[in-house]
Amino acid sequence: MKINKIIYTFIAASLSFGANAQKSDGTTKSLVAAEKEFASSAAKNGVKSAFLTFADPDAIVFRPNPVNVKTYYAGQENNKDLSWAPDYARVSKSGDWGFTTGSYVFNGSKKEYGQYLSLWKVVNGKWVLTLDIGAEHNKPLETVTTKFVEPEGFHKPKFNTPKQIAAGNDIILTTEKTLNAAIKSYGAVAFAGFVNPDSRLLFPGREPIIGKEKILGFYNSMISKMNLKTTKVEKALGGDLAYSYGVATVDYRADLRESFHYVFIYERQPDHTWNIALQLFTPAER
Repeated sequence: MKINKIIYTFIAASLSFGANAQKSDGTTKSLVAAEKEFASSAAKNGVKSAFLTFADPDAIVFRPNPVNVKTYYAGQENNKDLSWAPDYARVSKSGDWGFTTGSYVFNGSKKEYGQYLSLWKVVNGKWVLTLDIGAEHNKPLETVTTKFVEPEGFHKPKFNTPKQIAAGNDIILTTEKTLNAAIKSYGAVAFAGFVNPDSRLLFPGREPIIGKEKILGFYNSMISKMNLKTTKVEKALGGDLAYSYGVATVDYRADLRESFHYVFIYERQPDHTWNIALQLFTPAER
């Protein structure tokens, strides 16, 4: 009887930990805890099981093209080949939306390395995954410094009508259209006016490029032109962070054209303009 009681207590505690790990208190700390429990679940129970447990039913995953998470994993085996860990995360002032990014390792027949970006939202008090995308690169040679940024203060409108939400999203869409027009006129150098000083670029074949000057150096040396076709934008209710995703057509200086899916994270500036805090590109499959 005592042994059964101990086993029952252990199982109950384990289940309680799994449930509590997803709970949100509006902090980046709680989001990172959810991300780590997500990765732990994949290692213990399988990647398919973890995604179907932690993701919103309408979540989008890029594999490599965007597809509904349930649709994609319905046809996948429940292996334990994928592992990952966050090294950068932020949460909006509204406490109900955030993102995590970091390195991943795929232990298949051939070992693969890369960077991922996951978007999260709060549903019924818990963090749930809404979008997941990754960019592959060679085995990393450098270690990325961990940076988990807590929101400064709290802001969430008490009443936010669909019309007001749409108007906020239109601001992000207009910003991206302005960026695209600038790129068409001036080339990749146009990113200079739209990138944060500490911005991050996650590009296939490259380890994370961190810092505005390094990003501009990469763009100026590699890319001649770029055209952005936006699929979706969404601004957090806190009014400080937003994201977009779509398809980018890239013309390299080496007379080569390639299509990518992209996700941009935008951050509102003190002058009410929006700059890019993070970009991730992954090859699009035709």
